[in-house]
Amino acid sequence: MNSVKGDINDIKKRTAGKETASGAQAFSDIRSRIQPVQSSLYDVAQKRLDSLTKPLGSLGRLEEFARRIVAITGDTMPMLDKKVIFTFAGDHGVTADGVSAFPKEVTPQMVFNFLRGGAGINVLARHAGAEVVVVDIGVDHDFGDTPGLMSRKVVHGTKNMRIGPAMTRAEAEQCLQVGIDLAREYAKKGYRIFGTGDMGIGNTTPSSAIASVLTSTPVKNVTGRGTGIDDAGLQRKIAVIEESIALNRPDSKDPIDVLAKVGGAEIGGIAGLILGAAAERIPVIIDGFISTAGAMIAYEIEPATVDYMFSAHFSVEQGQRAMLGKMGLVPILDFSLRLGEGTGAALAMQMIEAGVKIYREMATFGEAGVSEKEAGS
Repeated sequence: MNSVKGDINDIKKRTAGKETASGAQAFSDIRSRIQPVQSSLYDVAQKRLDSLTKPLGSLGRLEEFARRIVAITGDTMPMLDKKVIFTFAGDHGVTADGVSAFPKEVTPQMVFNFLRGGAGINVLARHAGAEVVVVDIGVDHDFGDTPGLMSRKVVHGTKNMRIGPAMTRAEAEQCLQVGIDLAREYAKKGYRIFGTGDMGIGNTTPSSAIASVLTSTPVKNVTGRGTGIDDAGLQRKIAVIEESIALNRPDSKDPIDVLAKVGGAEIGGIAGLILGAAAERIPVIIDGFISTAGAMIAYEIEPATVDYMFSAHFSVEQGQRAMLGKMGLVPILDFSLRLGEGTGAALAMQMIEAGVKIYREMATFGEAGVSEKEAGS
């Protein structure tokens, strides 16, 4: 994928000086470490792919995945032997306005389900051979010293964005930093590919708000039914988002302001993880709608992050497509998924790994003693 170099300096100028004193240097440092991938590495990978015992391009997007992994990692014989999916969990004050079919108590209940290994993400991650790391970044529950849970709590749920900002700017920056730090930590542990996931009742509401603000799309065109609200609930949800944006006036040219005013803690954690992954040259698979909102924040902070992203799947939530279109990402799967948790990332991870294995393990024409296609035929 070609990087969007033309936007980088513009966005750096727009965000410069707006971070808190504690956050300014940290975000300047992370942006400076994120570089567009080397286009020459695509050519190196393509040369090997074209030498394999198959017609040129006959494995379609699997070849694309292999090329991108080579370019992202800088390794001409990459391996994806250590895989991890981060499921960030957080609550949302806006659920008080009836935007979800489920109460917020479901968030901690599902966190415990993740930790017991009984959720969809656990099943699919086991199938993919990936570890699941559950991160409490903003759940309105005191988990204490719960075994297996990674506690990085920034807030006990966001505030109700319909009556004020969801978070302070400092809290939004802290959420981003949690993700950045996790990326660095797991890179040092030797993990070679990341997936993103989420858990948070009500989080399609801030995700729709982010999509609307950052893609300049009417709220009604980026808002779906989330966990399954009825027609009246959908209209209420649209109205709540419109009121939240009108009240808080998030600055579309300042992604951290958008995250703070109409976002969520888990969305910030996902955005930070993507920034950190790009800085460490680690590919990151973006799950569905909520993860794409996090990706949108990361992209607006540093457009070169898109070179390191794979979009896992088309979500049923319509707002995802507006954000994917702005970032130029084409999802790998279209399975009508809408669960979140990182389930789509776990499935897509297997497709990416398949492409890399083809690249690494398939015989070349010379190795197999197979005649290549004659020139001109």
